[in-house]
Amino acid sequence: MAAGAGTAAGAVRALPSTAASYDRVPPHNLDAEVSVLGSMLLSKDAIAEVSELVGPEDFYRGAHRTMFEAMRDLYDRGEPVDPVTLADELESRGTLDDVGGAIGIADLLAAVPTAANALYYGRIVADHALRRRLIDAGTQITRQGYDPTAGAAEAVDASEALIYQVAQRGRGSEFTQMKQLLTASFDLIERLAENNSAITGLATGFTDFDELTAGLQPSNLVIIAARPAMGKSTLVTNLATHVAVELRKPAILFSLEMSEMELVQRILASEAKVSSDRLRTGRLHETDWPKLSQASGRLAEAPLFIDDTAGINLMEIRSKCRRLKQKHGLDLVIVDYLQLMQSHRRVENRVQEVAEISRGLKILAKELEIPVIALSQLSRKPEDRGRDDRRPQLADLRESGCLTGDSRVVLASGETAPISSLCGRRPHLATLDGWRMDTRRASRVWSTGVKPVFALTTADGRRVRATANHPFRVADGWRPLEGLRPGDRVAAPRSGGDHFRPAAVAGDHRRPAAAAGGHGRSVAAAAQRATADVCWDTVDSIEPAGREEVFDITVPGTHNFVADGLVVHNSIEQDADVVCFIYRDEVYDKESAAKGEAELIVAKHRNGPLRTIHLSFIGHHSRFANMARGPMPPGGRPGGAL
Repeated sequence: MAAGAGTAAGAVRALPSTAASYDRVPPHNLDAEVSVLGSMLLSKDAIAEVSELVGPEDFYRGAHRTMFEAMRDLYDRGEPVDPVTLADELESRGTLDDVGGAIGIADLLAAVPTAANALYYGRIVADHALRRRLIDAGTQITRQGYDPTAGAAEAVDASEALIYQVAQRGRGSEFTQMKQLLTASFDLIERLAENNSAITGLATGFTDFDELTAGLQPSNLVIIAARPAMGKSTLVTNLATHVAVELRKPAILFSLEMSEMELVQRILASEAKVSSDRLRTGRLHETDWPKLSQASGRLAEAPLFIDDTAGINLMEIRSKCRRLKQKHGLDLVIVDYLQLMQSHRRVENRVQEVAEISRGLKILAKELEIPVIALSQLSRKPEDRGRDDRRPQLADLRESGCLTGDSRVVLASGETAPISSLCGRRPHLATLDGWRMDTRRASRVWSTGVKPVFALTTADGRRVRATANHPFRVADGWRPLEGLRPGDRVAAPRSGGDHFRPAAVAGDHRRPAAAAGGHGRSVAAAAQRATADVCWDTVDSIEPAGREEVFDITVPGTHNFVADGLVVHNSIEQDADVVCFIYRDEVYDKESAAKGEAELIVAKHRNGPLRTIHLSFIGHHSRFANMARGPMPPGGRPGGAL
């Protein structure tokens, strides 16, 4: 009888066990496994061939896995692989008896007369291993489908990831031994040494940027941010076109702001070098048509894909990228732009949502082993600084913020230190993981410049000075300082922060998390917070506190820390490997001496130096270009990187 048959309508069906659902023996072929091992004993060439197809985990019988590992290790060490050396290796490991002793090894040789068919046997073993992984994935997907605690969207995303891993042969494991990593590393170094080019990643076509970064690196998240009208979309369409047309590498551009037709017209204008205004209105010159025809021919053959789904969420992007990589290959993903994306699940506020999206894009880059570029809109802070200091800084990223240098940060030891004293260090800090206090090592502490700050004072006497956009932990998520009002409750560590709270008010007004009342979304959530490591302090006042040098911290994993007794968030740049800003002075000053010039400011580079790179901006062609190098012209400025 089918599972659940005969139950009353509406009754919850029990989750079927794996044994009940799949009581057949998993696919395997022991003869093929024996033939593979026998071939490896007969020929060292067979070892190299087979090792490209199968790994130890692909063998069904444990004894076969053991012998395969031993033979592969002997081969890696450059030692002969034969019955005598294999028996000696297994004996030294204490596993000779597990494989049937010397007789078990001799049986391998008796089973196969020649190593000529080793590759064929290997394919049989790999095929059965793939089927077993598919069954395992199907079992996990079935369990997720029956799990009432998992959201349907999350279950679909997780299931798709499982299938993707199977399709990629699922060769990854929970850990990798150093010697395997070193072998792969030296292989890469040798390839780079043989390649005279300094570009080890994906070339962008912008010479100075490529020299600085060695190209866009696999698994990297690159954030390109700017104020409106600076040319964010133009820059990435130029970049995507270069990758697809010149390098013939597949790239996809998710455009949440412009339609597919607008993008195509912009790309055509750039590639054909015709006026974008004439192209948009159809008032083309006779000389424009041949240029457009030639550009159209080049673009038609390019592996460039565009998706203009409005309000696309992270799960949809991941799903489409996986499918595209399977079907056509994929070398670059571009999202234009970050703040227009939506989370695939309900989150408390925009600060938390954007942080979740940026983390998800970094995970996508690592999963597909390709660079991901995300555009980000900047806040108005650069314009608020006045005419002489409008170049963007890391603190200007939306959904980010900073603290004054005297803000005391709680270390893992329970001691506190001014955030300014931690610059350039990687201290272990107290952090909130869920509703529990934990410790994490900061990956970066840095100054973000002089900014307007506000002083937030609580009923318990805590006082924090921060920029208006710095997020604080509240009961339903994260809220920037500018969104807080007197009477709002903010999270404070229940312990570990009392030593810097005013003694006169210690113990006053402290409200355990469970008493947050209407701030909880369910009885379960309130019960969880009842045993949490946080309590709630009430905002008493928020007042302007002048301008001061401010600082920020990146805390991987939890993305928060404790400053002056309150739990605060850090900025979205924490997930990025590279952060660039675009600045064009002519946007603010129509008579600027730098007319037609753009600055690409590399403000964060996890694996290299920082620099400001100068590009030419040809607005009527929707195009950025390399600046000519050479001596400084009379009364002019030098081209190239500064």
